[in-house]
Amino acid sequence: MDPILLALPYPSIDPVLVRLGPVEIRWYALAYVGGLAFAWWFMRRLAGTQRAGSRAGSRAGSRTLDDRAVDDLMFWAALGVIVGGRLGYVLFYKPGFYLANPERIFALWQGGMAFHGGLIGVALAIVLFCRKRRIDMFSAGDLAACAAPLGLLLGRLANFVNGELWGRVSDVPWAMVFPGGGPLPRHPSQLYEAFLEGLLLLVVINLWRRRAGALDRPGELAGLFCAGYGLARFVVEFFRQPDAFLPDSGFLFGFVTMGQLLSLPLVALGIWLILRARNRAAAAVNPAADDG
Repeated sequence: MDPILLALPYPSIDPVLVRLGPVEIRWYALAYVGGLAFAWWFMRRLAGTQRAGSRAGSRAGSRTLDDRAVDDLMFWAALGVIVGGRLGYVLFYKPGFYLANPERIFALWQGGMAFHGGLIGVALAIVLFCRKRRIDMFSAGDLAACAAPLGLLLGRLANFVNGELWGRVSDVPWAMVFPGGGPLPRHPSQLYEAFLEGLLLLVVINLWRRRAGALDRPGELAGLFCAGYGLARFVVEFFRQPDAFLPDSGFLFGFVTMGQLLSLPLVALGIWLILRARNRAAAAVNPAADDG
């Protein structure tokens, strides 16, 4: 039987939600706005439960995030997402193209953002902001980690609406023929990412926060986010179509994708953050044991 007949119909949705003359409001833009708005609200709510100056593992003299600090941090984080995401795409995926066309680097409306670059941008924004305000950056990172997966969920759903970043050719019953993806059905890998990197990670991190008291161990939730996202992205890359504009059709070393290569250091960072948080918490409870 023709595999195309077995494919689910792709629910063609207009990427533009509203058109007001020359102004267009796109679902993808709303995903960014919605993710940042949720992060602002949720971090404000969680900030009231933190006591960074007295929690185990916090730096001496560091302050907690109050509502005003969360407001300011979100401005820094938004800049970090945009600048880091764009530069990450330029440097990781199309350095040759943008070296030849540097003026196109600033053409954000033409698309092209990299999550790993955005994460680096946000991390730098948090570090610089916390150093300036004398706030414990690991505590701030924990709050960001609790909210970030929802932004990933919305972003991947927007990728699906846009009909981009589709998966590899497949004959699974839920495969779809994507516009621009050729005539063969493919994995809806955007939905896989929305579930693993977004919904599942959001639930796991916040359950861990509530049941394991992880906010009392600065850096643990940030580590859980890094390791969880890295593992989820590594797995999904087996189903996602590699970027065709990269050498060797997107495969590095013959079998590894760029997304997998960038995810491995993230997993290592996450494990280090978790171990650091737990070791510092244990040392605070039993200083004599830390002295050996």
